[in-house]
Amino acid sequence: MPSIVLTADKTLMSDYGGNEFLGFAACGPAVIPEILYEYIFCRPVPVAEDGVSAKFAPYGLRLIESVLVERGYDVVVTRPDKLREAADSSTEVIGISTNDPLGLGPASSTFGDFAAKETFSAKSFRALMFDPVVRRRDIKVIVGGPGAWQLEDERIAAKYGIDCVIIGEGELVAPRVFEMALKGEKLPRFVHGDVTPLEKIPRINHAAVNGLIEIARGCGRGCRFCNPTMRKYRCKPLPHILEEARISYREAGYVLLHAEDVLRYNAKEIEPDVAEVVRLFESVKSVIEMEKENKSKRTLFSALRRNSHEQTVPIGISHFAFSSVVARPEVVSEISRILEVGTHNRHWISGQVGIETGSARLVSMHMRGKVRPFKPEQWCDVVIEAHQILKENRWVPCSTLIVGMPGEKPSDVVQTIELIDNLKSYKSFIVPLLFVPIGVLNRDKFFSSRDFMPEHWMLIAACIKHDFKWIYTIVDEYFSMSKTGKIRVEIMKLLVKYAERKLKPLVADMECGRDPSLRHSQK
Repeated sequence: MPSIVLTADKTLMSDYGGNEFLGFAACGPAVIPEILYEYIFCRPVPVAEDGVSAKFAPYGLRLIESVLVERGYDVVVTRPDKLREAADSSTEVIGISTNDPLGLGPASSTFGDFAAKETFSAKSFRALMFDPVVRRRDIKVIVGGPGAWQLEDERIAAKYGIDCVIIGEGELVAPRVFEMALKGEKLPRFVHGDVTPLEKIPRINHAAVNGLIEIARGCGRGCRFCNPTMRKYRCKPLPHILEEARISYREAGYVLLHAEDVLRYNAKEIEPDVAEVVRLFESVKSVIEMEKENKSKRTLFSALRRNSHEQTVPIGISHFAFSSVVARPEVVSEISRILEVGTHNRHWISGQVGIETGSARLVSMHMRGKVRPFKPEQWCDVVIEAHQILKENRWVPCSTLIVGMPGEKPSDVVQTIELIDNLKSYKSFIVPLLFVPIGVLNRDKFFSSRDFMPEHWMLIAACIKHDFKWIYTIVDEYFSMSKTGKIRVEIMKLLVKYAERKLKPLVADMECGRDPSLRHSQK
């Protein structure tokens, strides 16, 4: 049996029914029964033939698996419900990846604040950390991942029985920490990982959840509200990406290209390099086509069936930037062409993108790099023009806003509301997120609804109205492109309708600048 077992809480060890979009449900408050939540949003990843190893896992966990295997360690990646089968008396270390352990991330803190409920991500992490296997006295517990910053507190780490928290990039420091644990040496409670050089980033050995592969790390735009490690921008070489794409398609049947801005792959300047992006997408598509041909011989019937019913090129993207879209519109149209967007049943392609604010003043203060190569005063025009370009090329953006950015004034919020109003004709989703004190803009307290100005409530109302205008169309089209069962889709629609009915009177209050919870509590 393995000396090292790697896992994550159940909200991360899920493929979300093949719909990465549904992973955001982990950030939601626990307002529906957990059994229903798991059935709709968070079904566990399948296990391998050994009955223990997870077929898919978070990408970061796959990277740590790779660096440990390279060092010759015996490693198993498993689901939290399989820990008892994966770990025996020879297991000495459990490594846990976490994305949002305390529900303090931007999405979780926002949704949890409004509902006054703990998020599923926080509940699931706590359940994992108090699992009897994790609590065994003879096992060292090491925790890392994107949400590890939330655990950098001696009392919290002790409460959860964590021996060491790795904060930041882990490829360089994790092997040393695991080696210390296996030797029985005392571990430092907190370790900060350095920026990993490209040549030190390993190739994953098995597929990540929904075929996600990292094509670039960092951002380089320098927004002051972002994590400092995002400042170092570097792109992985194409052969590395293609090998991971081959593994991901072979095991997961899909490839999801991840970067903070996929459109800037291998760009030497702030504007996208169209030729490099085209080469990336065409190469990944070619690898997938080769993998299809390399599969076992098909009968004539299966070949005919494949040609007549092949639905879509199984490639997606995670994030992009509006400024990249406007700077080089042709990069969007080229990706749509390569991925055959608008053909078969692939109605559109989507990705996450940040609006953040409609205030040129706040852009100038906190995110000048985000709008480059344009100027802060052009930001609203850039966002609107980008939406038009995306619409023409059948892209549907899922955008975020930052509510409560330091120095925000009522006039700044009003400008953001006006920008949302100008986007009402564009199929899109806009998610307002409360400011979280990370990056250069660290401050003592999180921004919450208790800090709202009347204009903030008006902003939330504008976002809700925009989203409910488009959500039914988006849900219908999104799930027609997926393998999600009809029953699950219908239950999701019922939940959306229920939410709309519940929110309607609250939105009326918010549009008037009132806190709806106060008004209704006084009745």
